[in-house]
Amino acid sequence: MSLIQVINPNTSLAMTETIGAAARAVAAPGTEILAVCPTHGVESIEGHFDEAIAAIGVLEQVKRGKAQGVSGHIIACFGDPGLLAARELASGPVIGIAEAAMHTATLLATRFSIVTTLPRTLVIARHLLQQYGFTHHCAALHAIDLPVLALEDGSGVAQEKVRQRCIQAKREDGSGAIVLGCGGMATLAQDLTKELGMPVIDGVSAAVKMVESLVALGFGTSKHGDLDYPLEKPLSGVFQHLN
Repeated sequence: MSLIQVINPNTSLAMTETIGAAARAVAAPGTEILAVCPTHGVESIEGHFDEAIAAIGVLEQVKRGKAQGVSGHIIACFGDPGLLAARELASGPVIGIAEAAMHTATLLATRFSIVTTLPRTLVIARHLLQQYGFTHHCAALHAIDLPVLALEDGSGVAQEKVRQRCIQAKREDGSGAIVLGCGGMATLAQDLTKELGMPVIDGVSAAVKMVESLVALGFGTSKHGDLDYPLEKPLSGVFQHLN
């Protein structure tokens, strides 16, 4: 049996439930999903400042999950905040949902589009495309121009905007797949895939299957090189609990 920790780096309990539901929908028999979020931080992650704060909450949750004996960890925010630092702390695999979605898209299509929330977050996606080596695979990036928490307000407006942007991407971009650029969009992928007749990829689901595969192969995060455990040194003040 595998226990996979799915970390929503913001403090929204509603979004954590959405992300957990998407993860459980694809988890294999014998895989248990532990969906968590920090108790302090930011309620939505929509910029570099938010990501910096959220990264601390991610590290706290990774430390807690490791103590609980989880098999691996997923960072369920499309900015993948704190990913490499989390890998230093963890022994099992750690996957970010942007990383997972982009990798999956390149296995299914030569080019993909990204549909995300606010326009200001597009630069974060571009940075990740460069970091992961997928810049030439991405045909276009689209924003619905609504904040992250609009996906949880119950109106359905944000979901319809995501749908319309996906239709536009299919019509205009020449892409073979679409990546959903927010953990709060996780439950939309299956229906959009059917409607559009092309892969619409949710990084939460993709990351679950990647962690399951890595665990089944017996792999954890490499501790040879820069992802070795952090050097032992005293942490002071508000960071003492991370010692």
